[in-house]
Amino acid sequence: MTRWRRAVQGLALVTVAACFSRPLPTESYPIPPRPVPAAPEVAADTVEPIPTDEAPPSPSIGSGPPVRVALRVARDTASLTATGPWRLLDGRGSVLVRSRANERWHLERRAARTRAVRDDGVATPWATGALLQFPDDAGTVRAAGKAYRGALAFVPTDTGILLVNHLPLEDYLRGVVPLEIGERGPDERAAVEAQAVAARSYTVIRLLNSRAGTGRSPDFDLVSSVSDQVYGGQSAERPLTDQAVRGTAGLVLLSGGRVVNAPFYSACGGETAAAEEVWRSDGEPHLKRVSDRIPGTDRHYCDIAPRFAWTRTFTSAELDALVRRYLASVVEVGRGGPGHVTDLHVERRTPSGRVGQLIVRTDRGSYLVRGNDARAVLRSSGGELLNSSYFSVSVERSADRLVRAVIRGNGYGHGVGMCQWGAIGRARAGQDLRTILRTYYPGTTLGQIPSGLLTP
Repeated sequence: MTRWRRAVQGLALVTVAACFSRPLPTESYPIPPRPVPAAPEVAADTVEPIPTDEAPPSPSIGSGPPVRVALRVARDTASLTATGPWRLLDGRGSVLVRSRANERWHLERRAARTRAVRDDGVATPWATGALLQFPDDAGTVRAAGKAYRGALAFVPTDTGILLVNHLPLEDYLRGVVPLEIGERGPDERAAVEAQAVAARSYTVIRLLNSRAGTGRSPDFDLVSSVSDQVYGGQSAERPLTDQAVRGTAGLVLLSGGRVVNAPFYSACGGETAAAEEVWRSDGEPHLKRVSDRIPGTDRHYCDIAPRFAWTRTFTSAELDALVRRYLASVVEVGRGGPGHVTDLHVERRTPSGRVGQLIVRTDRGSYLVRGNDARAVLRSSGGELLNSSYFSVSVERSADRLVRAVIRGNGYGHGVGMCQWGAIGRARAGQDLRTILRTYYPGTTLGQIPSGLLTP
């Protein structure tokens, strides 16, 4: 058994001993975890379409500490499939199933117990706790039509079976970087490398949180959505992003010899924000305001972004529906509800020009909303957050009644740390990896993960 497999099996034993009642988080927008700022957001319109024809698996990088990524919660059954033969282990490391590639198995859950059942009815005994599916040789396991490197843990919860992908850090990043930065060209490679380093630093912080007992769950380190980093497994991997991960293997952002959090987002709209402008934090020295203006011009490196500038219009009825549904999630609202919206007013701006406080006036009172929280209230009809807090408001009235509100803004995302479209623009202009990272994370240096930091 390889060192990595022993490490993963050890994690599985820890998982079995943990509480299984925690369901997969359902945050609808990023909430700052302790002790670092919020998870980055992903701009769906910045990611170029991923071809549906899946390439054959390339060899695993297989290095770095094990990472546990929560994929999804299945109901009370989950398929067991892989590209080759595989084994199913219980929490003690005992082999329950040795399956050939063409055999069809599925898991069944009954309270905190699970068992594997073959299509012909052959079943394993009921087992308490998590089960771990390992592919043999260089194969991959599969879940919901996607291929994943490493192993899959199946953890019974109150709501179903939680699927958790266990794999080495560097292989995890191969499934993250292409979905976070999109498929890029050779002249944008420095931006892809910067994304790999930022994602690796972000992941290391989450691993340290888990080891300190301040992570989201004892069963996983990260989730596979925008609540952390979008992760698509082996199915998402692409040659250029693979090269960027390999070329920066083990590199993280350091300050004073410690790994620092490296948030990122789609587009800053002209200037990034300091952490304390956006999140309820005291800020960090490397997360400060940075201008994205191209020297000697009126342009910005990120003005190539689809949402560098945008407009969103809300009718009176739409505003009433939004504040009725979402306002109470960010401020205290009385029993009778917030009432009918009569005005929106920017009360204060942050040093980078973002909304610091927004007043929502209704016929039942006024509500003071923090700028980043306003994004959670002023959503689209489909539930998408307002693009950014870098906006202005104009209200149209008729006979002293609010008819509509027009929001004009810049950028997409929280605005703290690396502007992805800015990094792409800088790479096109010839800036290298170190220059891009020094710009968006001032005062940091690039170095290897400190020896022993994540040793089990």
